[in-house]
Amino acid sequence: NSGVKKIIAIHRGFSSFDKSKYRNEPMWEIPIELKRIFPDLFIICDPSHITGKRENIPAVAQKAMDLNFDGLMVETHFDPDNAWSDQAQQATPVQLGEILAQLIIRNISSDDAIFNNSLEELRGIIDRVDRDLVNILRERMNISEQIGLLKKENNITILQPERWAEIFNSRQELAQQLQLNPEIIYQIFQLIHAESIRRQTEVMNKAIIKV
Repeated sequence: NSGVKKIIAIHRGFSSFDKSKYRNEPMWEIPIELKRIFPDLFIICDPSHITGKRENIPAVAQKAMDLNFDGLMVETHFDPDNAWSDQAQQATPVQLGEILAQLIIRNISSDDAIFNNSLEELRGIIDRVDRDLVNILRERMNISEQIGLLKKENNITILQPERWAEIFNSRQELAQQLQLNPEIIYQIFQLIHAESIRRQTEVMNKAIIKV
């Protein structure tokens, strides 16, 4: 609103109480979402501040480039151990040169017709699978509403901790069998469970009008 147009976002990670190898958790989903909302916004990654340790900088820097960040901000010092602050996360100029030399800068697109045709074919399959997923989720929510109505008619609480624990454990076990990340599956089912509870709550609290 003030007319400032030249804005660059710096991704420095986010503080967390969880134990981690990072000084600040990258939480890549946040800058990715920011880029989706503001596609023209320049985003610079600060792997030094994210990692807190110079030895972890290359991996984070590479991931930032793989995610199509617009640049890096790496702290460097000729004598990091005697720097006045953040000694562990600063790289020497020689180390910085090595980090940059090892970076793989990938293209955002290709002129190769075979590649583009193969990519579009696979994206088409993903679109179909995603539609199936959404339809399956709709079916699951419809069933959750039926369960909510059944609970209401029998004066049963919405939350059933034992059932949720069963879902939590069995879906993670299935994920491992299918070589999927159990933590991701857990997060997905947390969202599904929260939406199921919301829908059952609506059903439970809906007034029944007798005519």
